[in-house]
Amino acid sequence: MTMRPAHPSFREALRYWLKLGFISFGGPAGQIAIMHREVVEKRRWFSEEHFLHALNFCTLLPGPEAQQLATYLGWRLHGVRGGIAAGALFVLPSVVILYALSWAFVMSAHLPWLAAAFHGLQAAVIALVAAALLRIGRKALKSPAQWALAAASFALLAGAGISFVIILATAALIGALLPRWFPAAGHGGKTTGAENPHLDLPAAPRATWRRSLAVLAICGALWWLPIILAGLGLGWDSTPAAQGLFFSKAALVTFGGAYAVLPYVAQQAVEQHGWLSHSQMMAGLGLAETTPGPLIMVLQFVGFVGGWQHPGSLSPALAATVCALITTWATFLPSFLMVFLGAPHVEHLRNAPRLGASLAAITSAVVGVILSLAVWFAWHAIFPDGKWASPDVFVAVVAVLSFIALQRLKAGVGTVIGGGAILGLLWGM
Repeated sequence: MTMRPAHPSFREALRYWLKLGFISFGGPAGQIAIMHREVVEKRRWFSEEHFLHALNFCTLLPGPEAQQLATYLGWRLHGVRGGIAAGALFVLPSVVILYALSWAFVMSAHLPWLAAAFHGLQAAVIALVAAALLRIGRKALKSPAQWALAAASFALLAGAGISFVIILATAALIGALLPRWFPAAGHGGKTTGAENPHLDLPAAPRATWRRSLAVLAICGALWWLPIILAGLGLGWDSTPAAQGLFFSKAALVTFGGAYAVLPYVAQQAVEQHGWLSHSQMMAGLGLAETTPGPLIMVLQFVGFVGGWQHPGSLSPALAATVCALITTWATFLPSFLMVFLGAPHVEHLRNAPRLGASLAAITSAVVGVILSLAVWFAWHAIFPDGKWASPDVFVAVVAVLSFIALQRLKAGVGTVIGGGAILGLLWGM
């Protein structure tokens, strides 16, 4: 029988969170799958039930669920410092990489070599998402009702355009009303089976009014301080202050992942504020797709280009840097607030049967939602003109080969991502 793993030191966990920040390609589905493979299957820091319970909670929150999940898991292992380290390191590599790419974009106006690399990379991402859906679907869908709810969720979102929030709320209600149809994700998460036991975590800290008020005060002050300073120092009509206010609001309504919120952000940033053009917005999305970390990092590009083109009293370079930083801060700081505020409550509700059924139903709906996003991405990558008669054969072939490499040859995520980018460069040449 396999022995339980020892509790990882903070240094050991720090090394993993840093590594995760550099390999977290594939959008939320791929990123969640990478975490699942490491912390559940390989390192056994969490049980399957505990991981899904945390994922259910993070899916309910606005903002990037994969980054919030990393924050939650880091907090559960090493408290607040663990959550800060996991959440920050999940996005830090992409912050640095996308800043450099944004700078190159405004200096050169076009990056043909990057477009060629992305051509192959998007094929690899299709395979990552497909593999993630298979893995998560097999683990999460345990009953006919869950399969039916996942299928209905996919049909309602992809076919009828029903709001993601409405789908989740309906799934939660169905689970609460029909708990027998939706097997809950365990009680307390103590075992994953005698043959492969997971880490025996200590009890989570209890939620108290004092703690909740402290989290609200500290995170709220950190969130708004840079925005207030920008408004007082540069004027509330300046680009940094306007972006800080806008992206703070966006952080509270970004349910459904990056693809669900990007149309709203593009409309406001392009048409209302005029920070950048439609073509620049699409270029930013392509750049964000090539970097690790959450796809919502495209908002940093929006901030950078908006500051560069509307610098006000600052130089273009300084305005772009300030705007990129304040946009990223306003996008991700609220995630830490929501996770630290809600996680203790969620931990101590893991034994509530009806809540467990609701969360199981939500997980089923999320599988359908991720499938709809995966289909949307694959369609636009393989049929860029929207026509069945003109498929991108290169993307389709590389996607299939990448999927085979992941599933049959057990190739690593980094290998598949790198291979796709290299093939794209060679094809472009």
